[in-house]
Amino acid sequence: MDILIKTIIFFTYLLSHNVRAQKNQCPPQYCGSNPLPIRFPFMLQGQQQPQNCDGYPGFSFTCSSGGAPLLNLPHSGNFSVRDINYLMQEIQLYDPDDCLPRKLMALNLTSSPFEAMYMDEFFFLSCPRAAVARKGLATVDCLGNSTSAVVTTTSGTLARSMSMCTTMFTLPVPESRAKIGGDRLSWNLGGDLILTWSFPDCEGCEERGGVCEYDRNSTIGGITCNFYSEKVQFGNKVRKAIAFTLCLVCILCVLCILMPRNRAATVVMLPPPRQSPAMVGLDDSTIESYKKVVLGESKRLAGPNDVTCPICLVDYCPKDELRCIPECQHCFHSDCVDGWLRLNSSCPLCRNSPSPLLHPV
Repeated sequence: MDILIKTIIFFTYLLSHNVRAQKNQCPPQYCGSNPLPIRFPFMLQGQQQPQNCDGYPGFSFTCSSGGAPLLNLPHSGNFSVRDINYLMQEIQLYDPDDCLPRKLMALNLTSSPFEAMYMDEFFFLSCPRAAVARKGLATVDCLGNSTSAVVTTTSGTLARSMSMCTTMFTLPVPESRAKIGGDRLSWNLGGDLILTWSFPDCEGCEERGGVCEYDRNSTIGGITCNFYSEKVQFGNKVRKAIAFTLCLVCILCVLCILMPRNRAATVVMLPPPRQSPAMVGLDDSTIESYKKVVLGESKRLAGPNDVTCPICLVDYCPKDELRCIPECQHCFHSDCVDGWLRLNSSCPLCRNSPSPLLHPV
């Protein structure tokens, strides 16, 4: 009985004891109801923060009247923040006045901690609107007027060949991806501006599920990686579940040991289990009699079928050879279902048997 009591006391301690979780002293900030979390290396100006919770120089935001975080780039003005990828160290910006090309014309990142992922040289051309319409070129609408349209291109050949246009200037423009293949004949410079930062480097900390912050034990502004309560609380729940299970098993084992053994056992005679017929596979001639389908470019299939083979979970491709089960019309890759049918006579998906090949074991 002493063993049982000590065991219960031990596991009760495990169930009640929690690992103390470190409290996040620098929780994320928000611009009103905007759901974008703002945390190190960024910070919101004008909001009270605990000591050592400041952002890194050049990473300060303000909030617009509409509740969007605003980033001010020196010499380039304010940009609204659409998203921040803390793991990849990328920030996605857009123009609050809905004319990003105008901002790009004056973009200067030399005094900021940010840099463009890729750069490409663009020609800015001022062309008669009627001539541009005839050629079907994309235009930057917010830079044009009723008679003139602005066309941007990376092709010097196109820029020189458009004698009706005037070259306004050429300048490097940030892009979110590297140019692949030939020149862009015309580009409206739509979309967002994606910039990256290299320092402070918190990628390793983010990959491990931590949060990058100033080191409170450092006097020279060092950076540290902290881990907070969410993961610790999850670990506590797992520990409690394991401790509860072990406690229950231990109690049952002790009770079995302490049970009196001189009691006559009651033997209950159960009827023998009823043998059920086992499903056996089909022969090759029966399998080959099932309809085959070769997918076309549209990859369309008749009947209750999806675009993925339910056996191998790989999407169908044009020219794939499929075999369909009669009656239910479920289709699979021919190689996948043939192996199945040699061992089972039922459909792998709905388990209906198109053939009455049921034999007792």
